[in-house]
Amino acid sequence: MSNVDFLTIEKSTFLNSAKYAFKFILLLGVVTMAPLFRQQIITGPIVNATLFISAFLLGTPSAILIGLIPSVIALSVGLLPVVLAPMIPFIMLGNTILIVTFGYLKERNYWLGVISASVLKFIFLFSTTSIVIDLLLKKEIASKVAIMLGWPQLITALVGGLIAYLFLRGIKRV
Repeated sequence: MSNVDFLTIEKSTFLNSAKYAFKFILLLGVVTMAPLFRQQIITGPIVNATLFISAFLLGTPSAILIGLIPSVIALSVGLLPVVLAPMIPFIMLGNTILIVTFGYLKERNYWLGVISASVLKFIFLFSTTSIVIDLLLKKEIASKVAIMLGWPQLITALVGGLIAYLFLRGIKRV
């Protein structure tokens, strides 16, 4: 291999790595900033869209890393009530379920991936919330918390999938 060929390969590898790092940092920034809106109806779709976009553009492992951040930020800014702190590992796992399911199915059919991932995340969070919260909280508080981690999770995940689709379709044209 000549020096020119080696330099071309090295330059190409560097550019690909820089593009990847830029995408990762940008998407990480989005999920870090989203909870600052302090409204689940806004934050949820932004976070879920970012998780879908991350899985699509960066792959499952990087998307999982990005998916670990939002719940910690949400707790620290007050979007997630302090009484829900024990749910953070489950929320992280729910995000991981969303990413892994979507990552597996997206090549077969984007919408099959989004719907399946959203439903599985919802089922997981709803089930674990019911169990964990019943053990830790009074009944009147537990029912309100279960609602927050129930149907809104499914809706925000599906809306996030739609936002991600529109975004990905938009950048494909560029």
